[in-house]
Amino acid sequence: MTPLRRLLLVPLVAALTALGGVAVTSSPAAAATNSFRGVNWAVLGDNFSTGPLVISGLSSSDSYATVQAKANALYDDMATIGVNTVRLPINTHTVGTAWWSAYRGAIDAATARGFKVILAYWEDGAASGGRITNTAAWNTMWSNVTYLYGANTNVYFEPMNEPHGYTSAEWRNVAAAWMSYHYSAVPARTLIGGTGYSQDLRDVCNDSRFSGTLLSFHHYAFFYTAMTYDAWRTHVQTRLGNCASRAVVTEFGAPMSTGLNYADAASTDNFVRHIRAVTQVMRDNQMGGTYWPAIGGKPTGTSGYDYYSMFALSGSGTNLNLTVRNTSGKDRLRYGWGL
Repeated sequence: MTPLRRLLLVPLVAALTALGGVAVTSSPAAAATNSFRGVNWAVLGDNFSTGPLVISGLSSSDSYATVQAKANALYDDMATIGVNTVRLPINTHTVGTAWWSAYRGAIDAATARGFKVILAYWEDGAASGGRITNTAAWNTMWSNVTYLYGANTNVYFEPMNEPHGYTSAEWRNVAAAWMSYHYSAVPARTLIGGTGYSQDLRDVCNDSRFSGTLLSFHHYAFFYTAMTYDAWRTHVQTRLGNCASRAVVTEFGAPMSTGLNYADAASTDNFVRHIRAVTQVMRDNQMGGTYWPAIGGKPTGTSGYDYYSMFALSGSGTNLNLTVRNTSGKDRLRYGWGL
């Protein structure tokens, strides 16, 4: 998710989150996902791309060893706030290419230190409207990924990020077909996104085909009108349905460069209320989450960075460093993780 899409797509949410009929229900798994203490590492610009995904801090000319060294430098700094999970984007123009051979250094560096890695597919360009643009290429991509990482217990697979171009029934059929086709992706390490922009888990939760999977949930304040803190908590909890125990909040975020105080329980700022509510629901339900973004994302104005980004990136070569933009935001994230 990027600020540009935050501004443009709000009016579409109601139309794109229509619920389809759910024929079969199942009891949610009894578990907790708060072992996922993570962040999103994104492209500076947009993960929705018709080219290779070169995430922030990397260069398309980097070798595998250079990517690995850069990633380790960043993971060292991420780990200081409690991060043990990174969500990374993939697409059909990345996997199987020369860049993929280098990009894998970011995945391998994470798993080697015991981090969890969530590999999530972004459709090929935002203009695709939240639908898979080339199903054959998508399946080839995932076959490559699951062949390489299906046996790695630290790697998790998210078939599609924000599948908002499908009705509920369509998306659930697409996801179920993916699971049948990619049998190397065991359900317990698969995250199925909610309907629409992944902001409603209820239909997916109640579909027995996904009873053994984890679920990917997104929630942002900009999609909705301003609410009180209590109303935000109710809103988030409602859309989790009965499946909070299997859900990971793979995207949520708010401005981290404008001086907001996320420690202020009496704040009247809508972003503060929202982040406090999301992280409270996470803590109450022992849910994990990956903040959007650590670095990368759509630059805000002329700043050169996404003002939601948790970290400021500095350094050169493989000597990269991350600095927290907002201490109260970082502390509230840790609170949501249960730390």
